[in-house]
Amino acid sequence: MFSLTRLLPVWALLMCLLAWWQTGWFVSLKSAIMPLLAVIMFTMGMTLKPADFRRVLAMPALIGLGVSLQFLLMPLLAWLISRGLALETLLATGMILVGASPGGTASNVMTYLAGGNVALSITLTALSTLLAVVFTPWLSWLYIDAAIAVPPWSMLQTILMLVIMPVAGGMLLSQWLPRVISPLQRFCPPVATLAIVMIIAIVFALNKDSMAVLSLALLIAVMLHNALGLALGYLAGRCCGYSEAICRTLAIEVGMQNSGLAVALAFKNFAAMAALPGALFSIWHNISGSVLAAFWQWRDKRRRV
Repeated sequence: MFSLTRLLPVWALLMCLLAWWQTGWFVSLKSAIMPLLAVIMFTMGMTLKPADFRRVLAMPALIGLGVSLQFLLMPLLAWLISRGLALETLLATGMILVGASPGGTASNVMTYLAGGNVALSITLTALSTLLAVVFTPWLSWLYIDAAIAVPPWSMLQTILMLVIMPVAGGMLLSQWLPRVISPLQRFCPPVATLAIVMIIAIVFALNKDSMAVLSLALLIAVMLHNALGLALGYLAGRCCGYSEAICRTLAIEVGMQNSGLAVALAFKNFAAMAALPGALFSIWHNISGSVLAAFWQWRDKRRRV
């Protein structure tokens, strides 16, 4: 059963190939993305306790580090990479929009599968989304010199419906019916794996046409941006003396962005080309996150042997 989670990158790649071949199947499932995310968050909630969040909230310096890395490191990296690779203005704009976006719900899933601190991941995602109402427009003005408007109520509603409510529901059910839920908890990682693989395939299918016009420079830029976010997030945790689980969480939370928001902002405020970095990031960060989660699972298994 758990080999399913360890082979997450393989299933993700196979499903992307299937989505390339039968794009229509997966495009028709676009409306399933939100329910699938809610199911994942609910299964994660079943494995959490209120004490997990109390421990996280008792570490304000850690929360501050995570938020600071999110809004200081990622937009700066996007700007530097765009300049270094001499990206076209609209592509550079899209890169900076990705960097200025908050953490996405996919980071919570990858943290869960990677053996990270899920309560910390959820806390950072929710907090960065709240702060993005102010920071995303300000960072866009700073790096792009353009005024943009973010949809605050839509963002907050998404966090409430896809993160807070499902997680709270799973936690409450676990508290009320421990004898029923406890035997089911071992099925939570495989369920989360199947759901995230399906989401990756649907996102790939929805962005298939965009993939046909990607340049090599943009592909390198997105992969480098994501890789540096993951690596520097992990190293920042290590330098501050935090545990392995927290370092993994910081890596994933910093390296994985709410790229869907970046795509929406690009279409609303600029042109279609500016949405390409966010569209590519939506696919790539799920694949890289899957690979990283599988690697950490493999390493944990080796250490237990």
